[in-house]
Amino acid sequence: MACTLPAGIHTLRIGNAPEWEVCYPHVYQVTNHQFERFMNRSIVKETQNLINIQAGDSPATVEWMNGSYEIKNNQREVLSLSLANNTYHFHAAHPMTYIKALTFDLKGEKKCSLKDFFKPGSDYIARISKLVKLQIKERDIFLISDFTAIKPEQDFYVADKSLIIFFQLYDITPYAFGFPMFPISVYALQDIIKEDGPLGRMAINN
Repeated sequence: MACTLPAGIHTLRIGNAPEWEVCYPHVYQVTNHQFERFMNRSIVKETQNLINIQAGDSPATVEWMNGSYEIKNNQREVLSLSLANNTYHFHAAHPMTYIKALTFDLKGEKKCSLKDFFKPGSDYIARISKLVKLQIKERDIFLISDFTAIKPEQDFYVADKSLIIFFQLYDITPYAFGFPMFPISVYALQDIIKEDGPLGRMAINN
């Protein structure tokens, strides 16, 4: 039986020096301990993936590395969080940051991908891409290449009544722009989201 209360979160750390510390969340007080362990393994794996991306084949050139996280949603049996890793290499022009997000459905006891939010057969990629294009135009966002559509595995997280689509540095905008974030109201997607799924629960007005 899935936990009906928000998941408990506390912080764990890798490293303890100011120039090398990666903080990440540890989930607890979930009724299904097997699923709780799965969530924590998923978080540790993604945290390590970010370290590996940053250190790559030249860990000796890393001047400093800082990892952090943010809890984006912890209500209605939906836990969504982001993991960030900011690293500077010796003689690099600037630090590099990557953000990855994980969303868990505590009721369905699964890690969510975008397709899990939507009704089978619905063209959610086209719908979301259209809304992203509209925001690019309305916000006058400068692109380094034409945006056509999101990827099926596009980065995202859930924040209250919004689905946040985001891109990595350099994906579609210059470095100086930062991370392009596109909040999309669940109500703009309500006709294609699964009513009994994570976004469907977020859309309920109570």
